[in-house]
Amino acid sequence: MEKTDTTQRMPPKGVVDPAGMARRMDLRRHAPTAALAHCIEYHWIVEWDLRGQPARTQRVLPYPNVHLAFETGGTALHGVVAGPFDRTLVGQGRVLGVRFRPGGARALVPGDIATITGRTLTAPEVLGMPAGQAERAVLGASDDAGMIAAAEALLAPRLAALAPDPRAQLAERAVLAAQAEDGPVDVAALAAAVGLDERALQRLFRTYVGVPPKWVVQRFRLQEAAARLAAPGPPDLAGLAQALGFFDQAHLTRCFTALVGRSPLDYWKSQRG
Repeated sequence: MEKTDTTQRMPPKGVVDPAGMARRMDLRRHAPTAALAHCIEYHWIVEWDLRGQPARTQRVLPYPNVHLAFETGGTALHGVVAGPFDRTLVGQGRVLGVRFRPGGARALVPGDIATITGRTLTAPEVLGMPAGQAERAVLGASDDAGMIAAAEALLAPRLAALAPDPRAQLAERAVLAAQAEDGPVDVAALAAAVGLDERALQRLFRTYVGVPPKWVVQRFRLQEAAARLAAPGPPDLAGLAQALGFFDQAHLTRCFTALVGRSPLDYWKSQRG
C-alpha cells in the first residue's frame, strides 16, 4: 500500500461541539491509495476510551457522502443521512470509515445513490462476506495503516474496476462549489456555477450524490454557521444569516435549531470555555 499523507486531526465543520468531541474521542483522517482515489475521498478513524465514565453522545451534521463503516457488530454501507446523526459512545472502541466521492460507491449500490439515502446496506450485500469476517480483517489490525490496507484490500476488486466517470466528476465539482465558504446560496446559482440547468442538476445529484441540490446547499450553510459560532468572538447572528443566504435571523434560527438541537445563541454560549 502506498503511504498515506500526514494524518489530519482537525474536526470537519459537520461536528457539533468540536471542543467536546476532542474530550470524547480521537478523530483522524488518511488519504486513500492512488488506485482508489477516484472513488474514495478519505478514510476516517475514530477511537474512544470512556471506561469508567458515563456514556457520551456525539452529534454530527452529515455531509452529502456515502460512508462504509467498519465497526464491531455494525459494519454497513451508509447512505446520506438526511437529519443529524447521533452516536452514543460507551466503553472503549474504534471505527474505520471510508468516505466515498460522489458516485464513488456506485460499484457497491444497485441503482442511483439516492436509492440508499437514509438506508444502510449490510456487509454481505456490499462486500460479499459476513460482517464478522470483515471486522476481524480490518479492526484486528494493529494500527491505522494496517486497518486502511485491510479495508482497501476488501474494496479494491469492486472499486478498481469502476472507471473514472465524467458525470461523477461534475457532481463532485458541484458539491465542492456548494461547500465553498463564499459559494452559491441557492440552487439556481449552483446550477449556473457548473453550467447546468436546474433540472439537469437535480438528475445529476439523484444519480451520484443521493440528496437534492437544495439539501446540499442548506446543509453546507448550516455547517458553516455552526463552525463560525464555535469560533472565538462575539456572535453577529443577523450578519451571519445575511452572509449565508438566509432570509433573516429568524430563518437561520429555525433551520439551525431544527438540525443542531439548540438555537444559534445557545450553541454559541455552549462553546465558550
